[in-house]
Amino acid sequence: MNSKPVILSGMQPTGQLHLGNYEGALKNWVSLQDKYQMFLCVVDWHALTSDFNDTAPMQDRIFQTAVDYLAAGLDPAKCAIFVQSDVKEHAELHLLLSMIVPTPWLERVPSYKEKVESLGLDSYGFLGYPLLMAADILLYKANAVPVGKDQLPHIELTREVLRRFNALYGPLFPEPEGLMAEFPVIPGIDGRKMSKSYGNDIRLADSEEDTIKKIKKMLTDPQKIRRGDPGRPEICPVFALHKVYNPGLDEIQAGCTSGALGCVDCKMKLAGYLNESLRPLRERRKELVNNKKYVINILEGGAERARQKAGSTMSQVREAMHLKRPDV
Repeated sequence: MNSKPVILSGMQPTGQLHLGNYEGALKNWVSLQDKYQMFLCVVDWHALTSDFNDTAPMQDRIFQTAVDYLAAGLDPAKCAIFVQSDVKEHAELHLLLSMIVPTPWLERVPSYKEKVESLGLDSYGFLGYPLLMAADILLYKANAVPVGKDQLPHIELTREVLRRFNALYGPLFPEPEGLMAEFPVIPGIDGRKMSKSYGNDIRLADSEEDTIKKIKKMLTDPQKIRRGDPGRPEICPVFALHKVYNPGLDEIQAGCTSGALGCVDCKMKLAGYLNESLRPLRERRKELVNNKKYVINILEGGAERARQKAGSTMSQVREAMHLKRPDV
């Protein structure tokens, strides 16, 4: 029996992952896989809350996300990598929890309010998105969930839900902790947070040439118009990426501040460091894309491991809720 504490996490299959996904989650997962029993899913049901009207690309997006997981260094021998919809127990637990959770608990989740206003989403499934996330976590009795600060309300909702369940039906679920880590801020080429929805991302699958083209378009300090103008690196998105990928940061900062380094040269230096850093990952990625059967087999094997854990939990849930027929 695996005695390691359990982690559950996942990403939506919205296509090829980008630097923000890599620095904000994937690298952290890789660093944790030796210390935890990890269940890492591609959460396709979550993606339907916003992409329900365009599901034709879903299977390719799932495959591309799985490829990025593996190319980043996740080891399928150390963690179960699977697709959420391949483990039907996620839906069953979500349904059962929905019977005991008051609607206002879901309506007060900050991300629900924000996306209702910004995206106009108002479906029943979207309202229940945080509860499905709670079911994902509780199904594996996760001890920890790697999250950023903006996701802490989801962890707190999960704790509230399990406390209500445990009070009604007996102690079954442990309380998960949000596993916080310091992630570098990854700006997109327009200076906003890197996001596929903004179209400002640099993807792990991009070629070196495409990466250079994108970095050439990056916004810089608006007061630094030409070489010789002193810059303010602290507000420059290009410098923010230098802080992540350039080991010679002091030279860039000094050159920018003094005006000796022009923005074009600064961008080209960044492109060189970034492409060098991503080269091993991109080479692994090309091999995986060309070996689809291998990737699918990993997803199927991961789903089998996940179903074993999930099945055990749901058997206990049904018994606790008196939904399990007694032996006769």
